[in-house]
Amino acid sequence: MAEPAGASMRIDRFLWFARLVKTRSLAQSLAAEGHIRLSGRRIERAHAAVRVGDTLSVAIAGKVRVLTVLGLPARRGPAPEARAHYREYGSAEASPSLTDEAPES
Repeated sequence: MAEPAGASMRIDRFLWFARLVKTRSLAQSLAAEGHIRLSGRRIERAHAAVRVGDTLSVAIAGKVRVLTVLGLPARRGPAPEARAHYREYGSAEASPSLTDEAPES
């Protein structure tokens, strides 16, 4: 997962390879409509470059997904392989459950 320094990938390819969207054309539409933010900047073009360490905010299906790019995928592989290339914030897996720990007295 080690990329050369300065390596980048088109944002539409990244979203598709990382299995965040079903089709690359859907990723291009999200970019064109301004539903993607790259490190706080609104993206309106599908060819914007994404690099390791960038933060993405993507509005998909009424939800906003916030993630950090950990690596640039070489292909659109299986879901576990795709998830290894980003860390998502605010997901159910990332936040501890309220029922896991009892309050201390």
